[in-house]
Amino acid sequence: MALSATVLGVSGPALSAEEAAFYRDAAPWGFILFARNVETPDQLRRLTGDLRAAVGRDAPVLVDQEGGRVQRLRAPHWREYLPPLDQVAQTAGPAMERGIRLRYQLIAEELRAVGIDVDCAPSADIALAETHPFLRNRCFGEDAETVIRAARACAEGLMAGGVLPVVKHMPGHGRATLDSHHELPRSTASLDVLEASDFKAFRALHDLPMAMTAHIVFEALDPERPATASPVVIRYIREKIGFGGLILTDDLSMQALSGTLGERAARAITAGCDIALHCNGKREEMEPVVAAAGTLSGAALARADAALARRPAATAIDSQALAAELEALLGTSAHV
Repeated sequence: MALSATVLGVSGPALSAEEAAFYRDAAPWGFILFARNVETPDQLRRLTGDLRAAVGRDAPVLVDQEGGRVQRLRAPHWREYLPPLDQVAQTAGPAMERGIRLRYQLIAEELRAVGIDVDCAPSADIALAETHPFLRNRCFGEDAETVIRAARACAEGLMAGGVLPVVKHMPGHGRATLDSHHELPRSTASLDVLEASDFKAFRALHDLPMAMTAHIVFEALDPERPATASPVVIRYIREKIGFGGLILTDDLSMQALSGTLGERAARAITAGCDIALHCNGKREEMEPVVAAAGTLSGAALARADAALARRPAATAIDSQALAAELEALLGTSAHV
């Protein structure tokens, strides 16, 4: 069966018969969950199982579980963590990388236990003085070297816990002074500056299996179109940054993008993105996205298959011991 070049959201905590029929016919490559879909571990396991049953295969289920402000699974059923920037600031040297790896290995264990096998992390954006607050403390650091070390540790921790990482927001969102959920940010930095900082972080992570684009205009590459919709920027990601994995858009319903949802999806796929991501679970919005995105084929299908081939098996860990080690590294403020 041909798969739609989409990852789709879900409206609520349980799947209705009508929704199941829609997903069966739409055949999205995967699904993404948000806080509206999360109540308890048992409920979440049922939902992820029902989603896979609806499409008749082991479809990937994604979530944004960065820790800090952006995490969809929260207390009392799941651990909560400091913002990434705050955790990194508490440690230095190898202890920083070990702490980040532990954090995301623990997160991965919790995700796999409820049927989630892809985490939209790490964020390899660089926190600058001008970075909009919606993003700043979600970053790992204020320089490329720190971000590279922490993002690599994050990806390794997730993989060790049986979860695929999605590096974001490629090729860099740290220069955004606007919140792309509401407005379109622009970067006026020169290509030399970008290559020495923002793009450098992603180049060092080019081997990761999946990436998510940034809804931001890089005037040095394409002064008209945001990265998600720019063939110039996507080609740069492939050829200069060297990323060979699966490229997902950021959420197409964000207001940084213009046009209808169908037009947004078509522009992204035409630009070279492999997967169109739509998150809010509204059927009337998903239908035009599915129609415009088309089916996965050719190189995009090969990249999707290669990403799933790297989906690691879940392995048992002593989560109490790992959590205790993390607390020892960070002190009592490891969790919030």
